[in-house]
Amino acid sequence: MPIPFRNSTEIEELGFAAYLKIGQAPDGYMGAIFVVNALGEPLEFTYTRIEVPNTFLWRPADIRRHAARKLTASLLSLCPQAPRLLLCLAEEVGSELFCHDIRVSIPVCRIAPKLAAVPYTGQETRDEAEANDPLHLFWFPDRPTEGSIEQKLIHQLSEYKLLLEPFNRAAAGIREVYK
Repeated sequence: MPIPFRNSTEIEELGFAAYLKIGQAPDGYMGAIFVVNALGEPLEFTYTRIEVPNTFLWRPADIRRHAARKLTASLLSLCPQAPRLLLCLAEEVGSELFCHDIRVSIPVCRIAPKLAAVPYTGQETRDEAEANDPLHLFWFPDRPTEGSIEQKLIHQLSEYKLLLEPFNRAAAGIREVYK
């Protein structure tokens, strides 16, 4: 009698998730897209940084939005893998980035701790996930439909505690590259 097992091709069918990480650098902003499979295994790490204008004509929020838009556009154009989902931290990426400034053809999920007060727009669909700590999920243009590959992928990532952890690896990668 054969021993039941889970074939790795089932995991491969779920595709990839990309984690967008954006942070301040001494002279501007830096960012990365970290692509992993459904088990959290790294597949690609794409990074860049930009200098931002330091002038009295810019409001700080406008500089941050400008930097996020420029970094994200650059990273998306450089990323060689086609992920099924794009995940980002709500504290780093405002709703305007994907609701107004940049449109992508895959579901985008901004993630925040459940206890955090995070602004979101009516264009996003709010959801919750149970990870180590409960999380808010803000989907644009909409959360993946029940039974879809994207929904199965986000469930797999959540089950393996991979909704937040890859952001830490992406941050470590950025620090390593720019030290």
